[in-house]
Amino acid sequence: MQYQTESWGSYNLGFGGDVGLAADTSLLRLESLVAESAVVIFSVSTCCMCHAVKGLFRGMGVSPAVHELDLHPYGGDIQRALIRLLGCSGASSPGALPVVFIGGKLVGAMDRVMASHINGSLVPLLKDAGALWL
Repeated sequence: MQYQTESWGSYNLGFGGDVGLAADTSLLRLESLVAESAVVIFSVSTCCMCHAVKGLFRGMGVSPAVHELDLHPYGGDIQRALIRLLGCSGASSPGALPVVFIGGKLVGAMDRVMASHINGSLVPLLKDAGALWL
C-alpha cells in the first residue's frame, strides 16, 4: 500500500557540488521507503532510544515498517538525508535517530514522538494514517 508523501523535491539538502545527484537519489530512496507503510521508523539496531520508540508503537498495536540504517545498504546516505530534513548539524547529532513518519509525513525524532504521545496527538495521527483502529 502506498501513502501520499509531501513533496520534498524542492527541499535543498545543502550538499552542493557534484554530490547533488547523490543527495537527490537519497531523497528519492527516502520517499520510496516512507511511502511503503502507514508508520515508518528509521532506526539503528544498537540504539536504545530507537528500541524504545519501536516498543512504544508496537505496544500500541501498530506494526511499523522499521529500517535499521546500520544494516541497510544505503543506510549512511539515508541517515544523512534524514539529518538534513531534521535540521541537525551532523551525523553524531543527539536525537537524530530514531526518525518517525506517520501517513507519509515527518513526525520527527524521539522528542517529537514522545511529546505527541504525552499531549494526546499521537493516537489521532495514527488513526488518520490507518495504522490504528480503536
